[in-house]
Formats: sequence, structure tokens, C-alpha cells
Amino acid sequence: MGYRTQDLIFTLYGDYLAPRGGEAWIGHIIELMAGLDISAQAVRSTLSRMTRKGWLRSRREGRLSFYAITPKTEALLAEGAQRIYQPRHDPWDGRWHILTYTIPEKQRHLRHRLRQRLIWLGFGRLSQATWISPRDRQQEISQVVRSLGLSDQIDLLAGEYLGFSEARDLVERCWDLKQLNRAYHDFIERHRPAWQQLTAQSTGMSARNSFLSRFLLVHEYRSFPYVDPNLPPELLPDGWLGNEAIELFQNYAALLAPKTNEFVNELLSTEPRG
Repeated sequence: MGYRTQDLIFTLYGDYLAPRGGEAWIGHIIELMAGLDISAQAVRSTLSRMTRKGWLRSRREGRLSFYAITPKTEALLAEGAQRIYQPRHDPWDGRWHILTYTIPEKQRHLRHRLRQRLIWLGFGRLSQATWISPRDRQQEISQVVRSLGLSDQIDLLAGEYLGFSEARDLVERCWDLKQLNRAYHDFIERHRPAWQQLTAQSTGMSARNSFLSRFLLVHEYRSFPYVDPNLPPELLPDGWLGNEAIELFQNYAALLAPKTNEFVNELLSTEPRG
């Protein structure tokens, strides 16, 4: 399948366990992961590693082990869920938000972390140390700057683009939308036939298969909000497939949700055993 176990567990908590309290018995986690061809040993070692990194906290109850999300994981999953299920659609005011930094080589680890956050927030790189976004991200940037301790090394400005290219040409320099559009095309081609087939069926699929299909659908789609800058419509290229992919994802996920929830709720209701 080619997926990292840690990424799969993040999806499991984000889409299924966090809305149900954020804690689960390890046996339930192993059983949910088994359908994805992840071994019990891989689950156990990954949960331990995520606990050491502060993503999860463990709790013992006799011979039983439970794993719950930590506050930083809860915040990360909530932010991700908003980007996945509620992307911004506010109109563009024509202004650009510009971030520049002067971070020395000895702090390149902070520079790397800043760049990662800028990409997540939808910024594109105009030049080596200058990033731009059509969205007002001042609040989020302020949080990032404070957390990294870079307030004296970053400047944030806003203004209009006065030339000498078209706005779409500027976008093309800062974001690789062609590659992203190809990824959206591949996503649509992979999942649209299954969605169409399911909508035409009267009985649908089993609860277990609904869970597996929806899990992999969400897991594959969740990578897009990390790389899609969520640009206003007037800045997108002709033939843009992002909106079509979003609509397909939301419709297919909603179609699979009832039986998926039935499967997860039934499994989690079974008594933990030592």
C-alpha cells in the first residue's frame, strides 16, 4: 500500500477517534489497522514512538493500554479537519500578504520549520526569503513567529501588485499548480468510477468495506490541503480540477459515512480484554 503507519494512525485519530473522545484501547486500534494490512507489531511500535514524540499519551488500566491524543495533536487535527472539510471561500480583496525573513545559516532548522508552516498556510515562495499569499494569515503567522522565536527576523507586509506581469503569471512563479492539477486529475480518475458505481447500487457495500474505502479516500485526500494554497478563483489557471476533486471527495465520503460510522461504533463498543 505504501503508506507510513504513523500517517495512517494520524488519519485514524483525526477522522474517527478524536470525534469519539480521542482515546482508544490499543486492541481496537490494532483491529482497525488490520484491515489496512498493518501488523499489530507495527501499530504497537508506532504508538510508542508517537507517545515519545508527544503526539499521544498512554494510560494503563490493569493489563490494558490506552492511547489518547495530546493537546498539540488535538490542535493539529482540528486545523487539518477545517482545511479538509471547510476550505476558505471568502472573496479576494486584491491585496497580497508578503513575508520576508533574515534567518542565518546557524538557525537553518528554524528556517526549515518556518517554510513548512508557510506552505501549510498557503504561502508561495516569490524568492529565496520572500513568500506571498492572497489570504490574510496575520493571526496564524503571529502564532508561528512566537512559537519559533523569530519575531525580530521576520517582516509581514500587505499591498497591491503593480506589475509588470499578470497576476496569474505571478501565481505560476510561486506555486506549481500544474503538478497539483495533475494530482487532482489522478485522484478523480481513481475514485470517480467507484463513487459512480456505489451511487448506482441499491444495497451498497458492507460496513467494513465502507470503512476501508472511506479511510483510504480520506487518507489520500488529506495530503492536498498541505500543498493546495487555496487560491481565490480569479487566480486559478484554466482547467483547474481542484473544485471537482473537492466535490467528489465530499460526496463520496458522505455516501460512505453511515456504514463507516456503524462499523467503527460497533467495534469500539466491544469490551477491552487483557
